[in-house]
Amino acid sequence: MRILNLKDHLRTNSLDINRHIFSNSNCTTSNCTKRNSHKMMMENGISMEYGDGYMEQEEEWEREGLLDPAWEKQQKKTFTAWCNSHLRKAGTAIDNIEEDFRNGLKLMLLLEVISGETLPKPDRGKMRFHKIANVNKALDFIASKGVHLVSIGAEEIVDGNLKMTLGMIWTIILRFAIQDISVEEMTAKEGLLLWCQRKTAPYKNVNVQNFHLSFKDGLAFCALIHRHRPDLIDYAKLSKDNPLENLNTAFDVAEKYLDIPRMLDPDDLINTPKPDERAIMTYVSCYYHAFQGAQQVGNVTHVPEPTRQYTYVPNNYNAETAANRICKVLKVNQENERLMEEYERLASDLLEWIRRTMPWLNSRQADNSLAGVQKKLEEYRTYRRKHKPPRVEQKAKLETNFNTLQTKLRLSNRPAYLPTEGKTVSDISNAWKGLELAEKAFEEWLLAETMRLERLEHLAQKFKHKADAHEDWTRGKEEMLQSQDFRQCKLNELKALKKKHEAFESDLAAHQDRVEQIAAIAQELNTLEYHDCVSVNARCQRICDQWDRLGALTQRRRTALDEAERILEKIDILHLEFAKRAAPFNNWLDGTREDLVDMFIVHTMEEIQGLIQAHDQFKATLGEADKEFNLIVNLVREVESIVKQHQIPGGLENPYTTLTANDMTRKWTDVRQLVPQRDQTLANELRKQQNNEMLRRQFAEKANVVGPWIERQMDAVTAIGMGLQGSLEDQLHRLKEYEQAVYAYKPNIEELEKIHQAVQESMIFENRYTNYTMETLRVGWEQLLTSINRNINEVENQILTRDSKGISQEQLNEFRSSFNHFDKNRTGRLTPEEFKSCLVSLGYSIGKDRQGDMDFQRILAVVDPNSTGYVHFDAFLDFMTRESTDTDTAEQVIDSFRILAADKPYILPDELRRELPPDQAEYCIQRMPPYKGPNGVPGALDYMSFSTALYGETDL
Repeated sequence: MRILNLKDHLRTNSLDINRHIFSNSNCTTSNCTKRNSHKMMMENGISMEYGDGYMEQEEEWEREGLLDPAWEKQQKKTFTAWCNSHLRKAGTAIDNIEEDFRNGLKLMLLLEVISGETLPKPDRGKMRFHKIANVNKALDFIASKGVHLVSIGAEEIVDGNLKMTLGMIWTIILRFAIQDISVEEMTAKEGLLLWCQRKTAPYKNVNVQNFHLSFKDGLAFCALIHRHRPDLIDYAKLSKDNPLENLNTAFDVAEKYLDIPRMLDPDDLINTPKPDERAIMTYVSCYYHAFQGAQQVGNVTHVPEPTRQYTYVPNNYNAETAANRICKVLKVNQENERLMEEYERLASDLLEWIRRTMPWLNSRQADNSLAGVQKKLEEYRTYRRKHKPPRVEQKAKLETNFNTLQTKLRLSNRPAYLPTEGKTVSDISNAWKGLELAEKAFEEWLLAETMRLERLEHLAQKFKHKADAHEDWTRGKEEMLQSQDFRQCKLNELKALKKKHEAFESDLAAHQDRVEQIAAIAQELNTLEYHDCVSVNARCQRICDQWDRLGALTQRRRTALDEAERILEKIDILHLEFAKRAAPFNNWLDGTREDLVDMFIVHTMEEIQGLIQAHDQFKATLGEADKEFNLIVNLVREVESIVKQHQIPGGLENPYTTLTANDMTRKWTDVRQLVPQRDQTLANELRKQQNNEMLRRQFAEKANVVGPWIERQMDAVTAIGMGLQGSLEDQLHRLKEYEQAVYAYKPNIEELEKIHQAVQESMIFENRYTNYTMETLRVGWEQLLTSINRNINEVENQILTRDSKGISQEQLNEFRSSFNHFDKNRTGRLTPEEFKSCLVSLGYSIGKDRQGDMDFQRILAVVDPNSTGYVHFDAFLDFMTRESTDTDTAEQVIDSFRILAADKPYILPDELRRELPPDQAEYCIQRMPPYKGPNGVPGALDYMSFSTALYGETDL
């Protein structure tokens, strides 16, 4: 019975649950130990309400089989719906909570969905031990999250024990749906309850104090929805007398619009004296998560997950908890006192401001002028726009703070706050109403006074407005009519001024009515004895006097404009005639000057003679040009005479052209001076072309002799280089004779260079008397010298090769004949294909198979080691010489060393010193690499590698 009583007390007073448990001095040692263990659970991740006693007592109650059947039914339905709300994310659901979790598969799937983590792979067998293994994996995962499962084993879940299954699901809900709820440092159940209280505080007939009876009529659910989504429920139409309708409305809206499944049965809630607290908490937590989302109300504290199982905690932990609770209570009390002091301060400040403002609003004094009343009205508007809005916010903040304070006092079981006398909310409201009434009366008085003075000022303003408009129109008009600006104008500008004056005359006539209206209004103001009639009369007199002056000045300006127009028209005719004649004559002058100073480039006598003939024809036209020039100048002189007579500023400027008489005179003078200069230039060019013609002939005569001589010498040297005539000594002798002859001929080249230098200095670029140029002759001369030297060098090398290798003259002739036969272009070199054909013609057998290609490539690598793609005669001769004579090879040298080494694959230094001269023996010892083959001895040398390296080979 002690456990049942404690449970009833917990359900009716959830906010004081910790204090009740920890202050129970009659608890046994085992109970205290268990409570301390649950206290450790609270710190390791389980919500504090349930860790302190709620879960402990209900677990004991359930083990005794005392769960209320009505609550069991509600829990079963609610927990099933909660599980399905998560399992549907994985595309599955459960129908029977005690049956569908028996094999552990859907239980593991549920934990994976709500945690976002992956559990160990389940066993797929259908045996009992497979099911137990799966459930144990799920329970181990729950325990890994810091939840201590009391008396819940896998066997009970597999056996379908409904009470254990519901207890396990409730543990999961606590851990993953309720534990992290935190409002103002209150965790889990207390935080969720405080959240509900705050959200439903403004709604009538809703007083959430627990999670059973407070939700029975359905209004609390509807209030939570309406607070966050007022568009979904019309709360004003709900009644506390229709709980079934209220519950169905809330459940239907939550399911349809908030994606919260229907977890509770309205009939069960209504017909059960005390609905199941767990079921309602589970359902309400869905509302919390749906509405709060990632932004929790209050200061949400996420408690870290537990890292160890629950153990016994020393008794001093209760003292620490008690101290924490005291600090919490004191903190709430300090906050409440701060709010009270702030309320008193704001109330005093607001009431004082109202007291100071009222005399100003009640004042009705004015200076009886519209400006004074308007000033007061502007001051009132400034007051409404700048001074009052902060006070409105202050009043609203005052009321908000008062309501917040009262709510906090009520939630913390403190007595309601009663402000100081005269500073209650009603006192402030009454003072504020008095202020608003004074404002209304003051504003009405200001508007009425303004209308009265506006009627009085209307007529004066009308006079002022018309007088201002007239004076604005007349401002500057007298100065404009007296201006002599037309004397500075051109004809088109003068005509525009005349049109503008005609428009002014029309406008002047139209303004006659306005002047008469101004005089009539002034007369009316005098009749009505306006207080400022003196200034009105003075202003009216000034307007009338000015009007008379404007009429006289208008007529005078009209006469002056007509006379100026006549004179400018005559000048304009003369300007136009000048422009018509000056333009083509100026173009002729410009073209003529360009022609006379134009740079010309000629290369022949015919070209310069053509230019001289064209210039003579031009000089014949200068007489007519002189007559046209005099006519144009006379037009300008006539204009200058008229401008000087009538003193017309700017009259000499011609609007039709930018040309002037000075331009024409200057250009005509230039032409007359350039004509004799052009005569002299053409004469000089004629003499220059005559001299150039002489230089061309001199160069051609010499070049036509030197060029053929170089070509003949080149052919002769080439013929000798072919090696087809005489012995090598004869060829060498003849080549040296040609060399001496060429050097003896060099003065002719030098003479030709001097003539060419004169040709270049005279800028002569072509010569029709010869096909030779100095560049081609220089190249030919250098090629001749190069060919002679190259052939001399080749013949000397051939003689050296012949003498050193013992080759006969007949063999050399044969090699040269074969090489020349395939050197069809006489370039002194053969391509690989030509070289291959030459070898075949000399008796070499080169197969057309792959082996033949490899043999030819080895030969080609010898004669063309740099891979130039060509075989020169020297390389060809060297190769043929080596092929035709008996020479030492690497194999022969190796055989010789093998004899000295007594058939060993290596040789010793002593053997070398014994068989070879000392210097040669030391040479071999220093350069032979150590022997690294089998059966070697210390100091053995590798004579085979040494011999191969002597002939540039890499292997044998």
